[in-house]
Amino acid sequence: RMPNWGGGKKCGVCQKAVYFAEEVQCEGNSFHKSCFLCMVCKKNLDSTTVAVHGEEIYCKSCYGKKYGPKGYGYGQGAGTLSTDKGESLGIKYEEGQSHRPPNPNAARMAQKVGGSDGCPRCGQAVYAAEKVIGAGKSWHKSCFRCAKCGKSLESTTLADKDGEIYCKG
Repeated sequence: RMPNWGGGKKCGVCQKAVYFAEEVQCEGNSFHKSCFLCMVCKKNLDSTTVAVHGEEIYCKSCYGKKYGPKGYGYGQGAGTLSTDKGESLGIKYEEGQSHRPPNPNAARMAQKVGGSDGCPRCGQAVYAAEKVIGAGKSWHKSCFRCAKCGKSLESTTLADKDGEIYCKG
């Protein structure tokens, strides 16, 4: 299939055009890398951390807390067998509603083969397994630190100025 240079695909989150260089695909939907976030905690997702519920995307922890059996400790990395249709995650099938169980192929589909971004701190390639997005850029988890004090950051605790990232302090 030829690339769609016109950007005809729409992001599943913001509904704006998604171009090839910024695209993440999951369950047949396209997303901007910067929009591919958990709907609850806003953590960045990748092929190993995404859990899909209908049109909604979550990290596995929030997915387990929202849809897992109550009081069972879901959200600590528990998984399902590929033959499981979602019943063990507490997903109820109701008439008139379209629910898709977690797709065992989602991991394979969430990250396009090839493309990697350069880390603004060290300049090396950043791959999905080690990527953190902050200030609109992809960083290695180990490089995602305050430029001044070296404190480790999270996407929710950073302040960015002139392309550099800092802790709120």
